[in-house]
Amino acid sequence: MPADSGRAPGDEAAGRAGRRARPARALTLVIAVAGVLVLVAVTALVIVAKNHQQRALAGLRPSGIPPSVPSGLANLMVLSPLPRMPAPGFTLTDQRGRGLALSQLRGKTVVLEFMDSRCTTICPLVSEEFIAAYHDLGPLAAKVVFAAVNVNPHHAAVRDVAQFSAEHQLTTIPGWHFFTGPGPRLREVWHAYNIGVQPRGPQADTVHTSIVYFVDPQGRERYLASPMADYTKAGAAFLPGGQITAWGRGIALVARSLVS
Repeated sequence: MPADSGRAPGDEAAGRAGRRARPARALTLVIAVAGVLVLVAVTALVIVAKNHQQRALAGLRPSGIPPSVPSGLANLMVLSPLPRMPAPGFTLTDQRGRGLALSQLRGKTVVLEFMDSRCTTICPLVSEEFIAAYHDLGPLAAKVVFAAVNVNPHHAAVRDVAQFSAEHQLTTIPGWHFFTGPGPRLREVWHAYNIGVQPRGPQADTVHTSIVYFVDPQGRERYLASPMADYTKAGAAFLPGGQITAWGRGIALVARSLVS
């Protein structure tokens, strides 16, 4: 009579099931690992394709821009042509307290921005770019007007735009005008130029669309550019000095192309 192995029939069946289960678990693990590897590979391909696309787009030249503006600079400025429609007219008061109509600037190229008279973020950067552009223009600067329309309804007095102009040295540009006026009239101008404005109170910067319009000597909108800013972790706006210089150069090149 054979010796008793000490295992019940059920134990042997369980052992066979366990041996079958181990290969199945191993196969599942292999499939899972393979899936992860495929996912990693696909993700890597997507990243490579995206980087390639970005490099390709960076090399594309926007259509309809002045030939004198390099493609990389045009892309930095997000420069685009406009359909040569008359720039919406307005009559406002500048930082000198002088009433002036946009139509009175005919015969000169107008570089027009929209600024917050109490801005501490992007507007001071655009101010630096305007000053750099003015110096870059050299003798042609006399044929270019740099202007801004106030977007801060809480600080819309002449003294507010005069103070901003002095603090940021915009008064060193002979052809500088920082326009302001009554709230209803300012809102009309914002609307005409598609400028979104969200005041946040007297002590806070006004959130607004930051756009530079280039108006030719015949009073027609010709080009549009979109200023930018980087921000520190503390929320302070900045741009590397090289980019401010590049922006100044780009503004000067576009303005120069319109000078008649």
